[in-house]
Amino acid sequence: MIVSPTQMVIGCIILKDVIGKTNRPLIPKNTVVNEKHITILKKFLVHEVEVASRLSYGAPFVPKPISQKDHVQENDRNHKKSHTKTFADYYLDAVQGYKQLFVKWQRGLSIEIKEVRKLLTPLLDKIDDIGLSIYQIHTFASARDYFYHHQVAVSLLSAFLAKKMSLNEWKQVGLAGLLADCGMAKLQPSLINKDGALTKNEYKEIQKHPTFSYKMVDEIPSLTTAIKLGILQHHERLDGTGYPMGVKEEKIHSYANIIAVCDMYHAMTSERLYRKKCSPFKAIEEMLQDQFGKYDYEMIRLFVDTLTNFTKGTMIRLSNNSVGQIVFVDDHYPTRPIVRLKDSGELIALKNETSIYIEEIQMNDETINI
Repeated sequence: MIVSPTQMVIGCIILKDVIGKTNRPLIPKNTVVNEKHITILKKFLVHEVEVASRLSYGAPFVPKPISQKDHVQENDRNHKKSHTKTFADYYLDAVQGYKQLFVKWQRGLSIEIKEVRKLLTPLLDKIDDIGLSIYQIHTFASARDYFYHHQVAVSLLSAFLAKKMSLNEWKQVGLAGLLADCGMAKLQPSLINKDGALTKNEYKEIQKHPTFSYKMVDEIPSLTTAIKLGILQHHERLDGTGYPMGVKEEKIHSYANIIAVCDMYHAMTSERLYRKKCSPFKAIEEMLQDQFGKYDYEMIRLFVDTLTNFTKGTMIRLSNNSVGQIVFVDDHYPTRPIVRLKDSGELIALKNETSIYIEEIQMNDETINI
């Protein structure tokens, strides 16, 4: 929907870049609005902003009435646009729906798989329209409602990765991703959104959730064994350091390996109550290097190749705010291409500049802030 900055509230999600006089985004799309953003929009005399129909924590956004001074033509145009459902709307609907289901599970109710499929299907049906924007979904999450966003995001990422792998059952992988943490409903609620690091005993409790999740889905006849194993094993690691059973390599189902990669990626790139998020490129580098031997390398590599699907000439912004153009991508360092800086023309090989990384991509004159 199109609204005036005066109608916006904290938690609004901006769906289109707000462009400043320099033709650079004043505020990039998928930003979760805070007080500072609203002040900036008013200060720069921005008249209208496109936002999602739900706030970042899932509640419907009902803008307050606009002033009489707004133009009638703008109102008519905004009315038409407000009825166009965006990907963000589908995503936030799914987050809100999952939150409602999870509360039922916490009360001891069984999983109604028809309800789960009804929640997930509209989102998965949009997966072909998302493109690189799928790597932006972590920007929708607020620290307060991270847990619920995480389940939907991991589901979507898992389905996306499975489809890239040409798995016919990619929607089943997405379903497994959505239900992977349903067993958290059996734990103390205080563990879910704790605003600090877990103690040793609390971490032991958390490690029980895959087993609880498996028990919750085991008696659902419409779920395949593959889905159930994906749920049970999504925290197992190839080197045997995972949980709950500590199994290794070939004993871990491929669904679980897919979910594990997506689970780690979203956790690292999202804002949490007890730590800040990191750049997707930095997160993937860590997964390739620091986590080597724990995750399926081919799956991570496919994940990387999709994210870093650069072509010569692609414009990017670096972590030091320099803007440049991709001139060469080394297959051995896909997240660290050679870049020609826009201002100076200097060539920088990012593989030699470990303190600098890609912050955002610009494609077709549109910034993809990830």
